[in-house]
Amino acid sequence: MARSEQDPAASTQQFRAFANRGESARQSPNTGLIITIVAGVIVVLAVIALLVL
Repeated sequence: MARSEQDPAASTQQFRAFANRGESARQSPNTGLIITIVAGVIVVLAVIALLVL
């Protein structure tokens, strides 16, 4: 009967691909949040500038 052998390098590569995919997904919401906050600050500053002038 043939023995099935597992390739430890293959499972390591699969795990790294999984970990990298999760890492990029976590960074996206942070970037969107930062852009939203910066845009909100710019809008508030523009409104204040229009009221002062």
